[in-house]
Amino acid sequence: MGLFSLLFPKSDTKPAVSKEEAAILDQERKSVEKFAKGLVDVKDIIAPSAIEVNFNNMIIGNKFFRSYFAIGFPTFVSPSWLGPLINFEYPIDISTYYYPNDTGDVLKLLKRKIAELQATINIEMDAGRPADPIIQEQLKSAILVQEQLAAGNEQFFQYALYMTVRADTLEELDRISKNLESTMATMGVVIKVATLQQEEAFQSTIPYGMDKINMTRNLDTTAIATTFPFVSSELTMEKGVLYGINLHNSSLVIFDRFSLPNANSVILATSGAGKSYAVKLEAVRSLMLGTDIIIIDPEKEFDRLCAAVGGEYISFSQDGAQKLNPFELSGVYSPDEDELRFKILTLSGLIRIMLGGSVTAEEGAILDRALILTYKEKGITPDPSTHTKEAPLLEDLYKILNAMSEEEAHSMARRLEKYIRGSAAGVFDQKSSVDIKNNFTVFSIRDLADDLRPMAMYVMLDFIWTKIKRDKKKRLLLIDEAWIMMQYPDAARFVYSIAKRARKYGLGLTTITQDVDDFLSSDFGKAIVSNSSMQLLLKQSPSAIEKIQKVFYLTEGEKEFLMSAGIGQGLFFAGANHVAMQVVASEDEHTLITTNPQELQRIQEEENGGITS
Repeated sequence: MGLFSLLFPKSDTKPAVSKEEAAILDQERKSVEKFAKGLVDVKDIIAPSAIEVNFNNMIIGNKFFRSYFAIGFPTFVSPSWLGPLINFEYPIDISTYYYPNDTGDVLKLLKRKIAELQATINIEMDAGRPADPIIQEQLKSAILVQEQLAAGNEQFFQYALYMTVRADTLEELDRISKNLESTMATMGVVIKVATLQQEEAFQSTIPYGMDKINMTRNLDTTAIATTFPFVSSELTMEKGVLYGINLHNSSLVIFDRFSLPNANSVILATSGAGKSYAVKLEAVRSLMLGTDIIIIDPEKEFDRLCAAVGGEYISFSQDGAQKLNPFELSGVYSPDEDELRFKILTLSGLIRIMLGGSVTAEEGAILDRALILTYKEKGITPDPSTHTKEAPLLEDLYKILNAMSEEEAHSMARRLEKYIRGSAAGVFDQKSSVDIKNNFTVFSIRDLADDLRPMAMYVMLDFIWTKIKRDKKKRLLLIDEAWIMMQYPDAARFVYSIAKRARKYGLGLTTITQDVDDFLSSDFGKAIVSNSSMQLLLKQSPSAIEKIQKVFYLTEGEKEFLMSAGIGQGLFFAGANHVAMQVVASEDEHTLITTNPQELQRIQEEENGGITS
């Protein structure tokens, strides 16, 4: 009676209860007494309050159930043909039963059947009528099966397939049932509701291993092998980053991007689809696994996260103290790479953007010669031992151009003057004053004018790439709003060159953009996608979906899914595999990465003790 005493302790004061409450308490008291005496077992405790068996459904407790059996199967099937059933979007119980048949008995039946088919054909031919092609095909199949059985290559089975779906209401059950019937019809499988046999069919789908319907179909070994049901679209590894929940089967999408041929990633989505949310989650989770994170942030979306993880937030402006020198070399010798030559090519692209993108062939040749002379004036030559010397500045190039005799050189110097002595001075013409020492570093360009942002992103990317070559380690480089750089062919080419060479230096490049059409319209944009082993496609706009479908070879169903996807929902590609996924975050992670204005205001109020400014 110990349990009874705990549940119903004695008390001198008896609270007033109604007759109904007293009856319930009395019933509970009796149940506990029976359980204590061993008169009630576990089945009595877990059994539902009631079971109602109807014409085409069952009600167990407060849930509605409907069971089906399969009566027709497609003529030809391929491996994993039951995949759509396994990945059905609603909860479903599936049971399959396999009954091996005696080969001798099957051979006798086949011999009789073959004789019947041959006789039917002979009768038609004797009557002067052509033989029925369907009967001829059946005869060929029967003879082939007979030969395989006789040779011991095949065995015959009887196969049964049962399904049970459930819902909270009858209306919902009808809707789910309709979806199941449509799904099975697309597979070529005919299913029927177990009318007046709902109880037996339900018992056949629960893990008792008892077939109470016995609705079977004959299949040989080859066909029966394709019914192996445990197949599903799944992307789960033993280690890696949790990216979200698999919408096919509710499994976890855990992946290590560094296990792929390259660790590059592309994220394409419309504004508000959740791309920054997904990127922040990957960044903070990768950081926990020891991966360094570097981010180019055009819109100041990573500042709160950076502060929370103790990172370094580097904000560039004309008047700020943080500067980058685009002429700086890494000083690291590589036998298969001429760093000075590559740096000159990179600087040529930057200067072309500064000059407005319009550079003639003559100007291009003069610029190349001027850059070589600029480094030579500082004692830097193709000899790697000179690369550790102090790097030149943009003003040194300006002086070289002015000292040259060609009018094209003077014209370029005049156009560059804006960045040295004009309105854009102080951004690209100073010695570097920052370094990447923190394992979470964010470069921000929000305080720069819009026309300076593409150049600033270019310089940042070049500076980061130089630092990466100095110290090889596992890193992620995230370029948000990558479409800003894709507007300029030289900038797009530079991003592509990094994507191609990133793996050599332990780098995973992530390009993020909401301007999908412009990104994929560029040949370099398409090349970056091709050189990225991982892609994440979130909600897409109708104007971009056709190009997305063509580039990623999407089915019509996947296309419709991307157009109607909710926030954080999309297709996750990893190598040759892809699944539909929902990005999910813990409560603490959500607080750090959300950009919802209402939530940010609430968080600020809580941090300020409920006081708003």
